[in-house]
Amino acid sequence: MRHPGARRYAADWARAVRRLGFVPLSAAETERLLLVHTVRLADALRAAVFTSQPAEDVGRALVEAHLTEPRVLDWSVRALGTRFLAEVLPEQPEAPEQREVPEQPEASEQRDVADVAGRVAALQGALAAGFARALRDRTFTQQERIARSAWQARDDVEQALRDSEARFRAVFTGAAIGIGIAGTDGQIIDVNQSFADMLGYTPAELRETNVAALFHVDDAAGMWELYQDLIAGRHDSVRTEKRYRRKDGSVVWTDLAASLIRYDDGRPRFTVAMIEDITDRHELQQRLRFQALHDPLTGLPNRTLFFETLGGLFAQATPEHRVGVCFLDLDGFKAINDSLGHDLGDRLLVVIGERLASCVAEHGHLVARMGGDEFVILVDGGDGLDRAIEVAESALTAVAAPVHVAGQQLAVSASVGIVDCAVGQTSVSELMKAADTTLYWAKAEGRGRWAVYDPERGARDIARSALAAGLPAALERGEFVVHYQPIVSLLDSTMVAVEALVRWQHPELGLLGPDAFIGLAEETGLIVQLGRWVLDRACRDARGWLTEFPDARLVVSVNLAARQADDPAIVATVAEVLSSSGLPADLLQLELTESAVMGTAGEPLRSLHRLSDLGVRLAIDDFGTGYSNLAYLRRLPIHSLKLAGPFVEGIRADGPDSPAGHRDERIVDALVRLAHAVELWVTAEAVETAAQAELLRALRCDTGQGRFFGPPAPADEITARLRGEP
Repeated sequence: MRHPGARRYAADWARAVRRLGFVPLSAAETERLLLVHTVRLADALRAAVFTSQPAEDVGRALVEAHLTEPRVLDWSVRALGTRFLAEVLPEQPEAPEQREVPEQPEASEQRDVADVAGRVAALQGALAAGFARALRDRTFTQQERIARSAWQARDDVEQALRDSEARFRAVFTGAAIGIGIAGTDGQIIDVNQSFADMLGYTPAELRETNVAALFHVDDAAGMWELYQDLIAGRHDSVRTEKRYRRKDGSVVWTDLAASLIRYDDGRPRFTVAMIEDITDRHELQQRLRFQALHDPLTGLPNRTLFFETLGGLFAQATPEHRVGVCFLDLDGFKAINDSLGHDLGDRLLVVIGERLASCVAEHGHLVARMGGDEFVILVDGGDGLDRAIEVAESALTAVAAPVHVAGQQLAVSASVGIVDCAVGQTSVSELMKAADTTLYWAKAEGRGRWAVYDPERGARDIARSALAAGLPAALERGEFVVHYQPIVSLLDSTMVAVEALVRWQHPELGLLGPDAFIGLAEETGLIVQLGRWVLDRACRDARGWLTEFPDARLVVSVNLAARQADDPAIVATVAEVLSSSGLPADLLQLELTESAVMGTAGEPLRSLHRLSDLGVRLAIDDFGTGYSNLAYLRRLPIHSLKLAGPFVEGIRADGPDSPAGHRDERIVDALVRLAHAVELWVTAEAVETAAQAELLRALRCDTGQGRFFGPPAPADEITARLRGEP
C-alpha cells in the first residue's frame, strides 16, 4: 500500500540521508527503500494494537543497508515526530477499495492526542534502539571475524613456517647439488651430504672447517675478496665458476652460487652456498676451446687464436709498442698436393709447422697456421724491423731444409711478407692487410725470399684496387667514353681509318687513359663486357660517319683483348654489333696483340677465321715486340700489321745518321718488306715528326698514326676533320 504523503516523506528522508553521509545506493534505490520503511512506521502508528517492534526493525534495516552515519539516525528520529504526523499519519490509503479492513471507527476518533504522542515516542525509541543494537551486533560480528582471521592467519603462518622448514630440510638433505651454510666469519655451520661427498669430507669434518681452507691455491686471494664483499653486504649474491681442493688434494671445478641472508635490520647473518660439480663440463669446454683455437692438422694456434692474441696486444700495449708480423706462404705447394697427393701434402705441413714453432720457440713468438699452406709469426715487442727480418730469415732457413716424408725427399721454399710498426700507427686489420700485400710482393719477385712492406707502394696498390672495384659501377653509370686517333695514308696523307681508344671519365680522378684500367679489367674479367661496349660504340660512330661521308669509307679499328678473342661467343657478338649498328663488316678492323694470336689453335683459331669470313679485317698490334713469326702469320687470317712504336721512336731519337737510327731503319724496312711479301698491310705507330713520316713513306709503309697526324679525340672532332673544318 502507498500513501502520497509517505512518498513525500520518503523522498525528503532519502535526500537527507544522501546529504548527511555516504550512501552505497543510488538515489532511486534509497528512496524506494525508505518508502517501504515509512509505510511500515505509518502502519505501526495506526495499528489498533500498538507495538514498537516495526520501528526497531526499521532501525536495524537502516544499519543493514549501511546507512550508519550518526546524523542519519538523528534526522530519522527527529523527523519521526511532528513532521511524520503532519505528512503521513492524517492520510488515508490511496486505494481503500483494495484493502480488506474490518469495519471500525476512524483511528482519529479512537485515540487521543496523548496516545498518539506516546506511540510516536515509542517508535522513536525503538528506531534508535534497533539502530544501536544492529550497529553493536555488526561491530561484534566484525570484531569476531577479525579475531578469527587473525588466529587463522597466525595458524597459517606457523603452518607455513613448518612446511617451509620441512621443504628446506628435504631439499637440503636430498639435493643432488651441494648446499652449505656459513657464518660471516667463514666458519661452516652446516652442509648437506652432496656437498661433503663432492669435496671428499664428512659433514662433521666440514662443520669444523672455514671456507677459506677449501679455496684453490691459484684463486684463493680473489675468492676471499669476493666472499668478503658478500659478507660485508656489498653484494646480495654472487655466482662464478671456481675450483675447490678436495680432501685427497685433487681439484674439482664447480658452479658456485652464494647468497647473503640478513637479519631483519639488514645486518649480514650468514651465507648460503650452492655448488654443482662441473669438472667434466669444464674439461670438455677446455678441449673444445683448444680445438676451436688450434689447427687440427699441425696443432698450432689457428687464425682465430692469432687474431685474439693480436687484438689483445693492440688493446693493452702503449702506442709506442712495436709489433711485427711475418706472413709466410709455401712456394709451389699446390703442385706437391696435385702430384704427390693430399696425404703427403698434409704430412709436409705438419713438418713445416713443427720447424717454424721450433725456430722461434726460444723467443716466445706466436706461430699460427692461417689455413692452407699459410703461416704467420707474431713478433711482439721486437727491436724493430731488423728483429722481424731475423725471424723471417730464420723461418725461411727452417723451411728450406730438405723434408723426408714417406720415403720422399722434398725441397720446399717459402715467401714471407714482413710488416713492423708501432701499435699506435695501425690497426689489426690494416696490419694484416699490409702483411698479405707484402707476401704478394715477395711471391711476385721470386721464390724463397722476403719482402718488407712499403707504405707508398701499398698506397698505389690500394688505389689500383679501388679502381678495380669501381669498374663495374663505372660501366653501369656510363662513365666510359671512346676517343679516336686518325690513321693516315702515307701516300696521300688522307685519313683512311681511326683507332678506337677507350677512356674513363672518372668522377674524382678526371679522364683516365687505358693504361690505368685496361689491365684491371682483364684481371677482373670485365674486359669482355667493356670490350663489347667499346665495339658497339665505335661501330655506331663509324656508321654515322659512313652515312654523312659515304665516299670516305672510314675504317674503325677496335682493340680486342686476349680474353675476348678466346671467348667462344666473340663471332656472334661481332655479328650482332654489326647488324645492330648497320656498319659494313669491311669497315671494321679488330686489333689483337701479337702474343694473343701466336700459338692460337683450336676454337680461338676457328673464331679468327669465322671473323674473317664475316668480312671483318684483322690486324696484329705492336708487331715486332713479341714472336715476330711471319711464317706463322701465314696460317692466320690477318690483313695488316701495326709496327710497334719503339722502332719508329728509335728513328726519331737518334736521327737518321746515327748507328742506332740506321739499325732501326733497317729493322722497319725488313718488317715492311716481309709483311708485303705475305700480302699484309703495314701501319706504323707512334709517328711524332714529319721526318719520321717521310722516312716511313720512303720505306713504302702504307699508313701511319701518332701525334703527328693527330692525337686521340672525341667523335665530334673526327667528324669536323672529315668536313674539312680547321
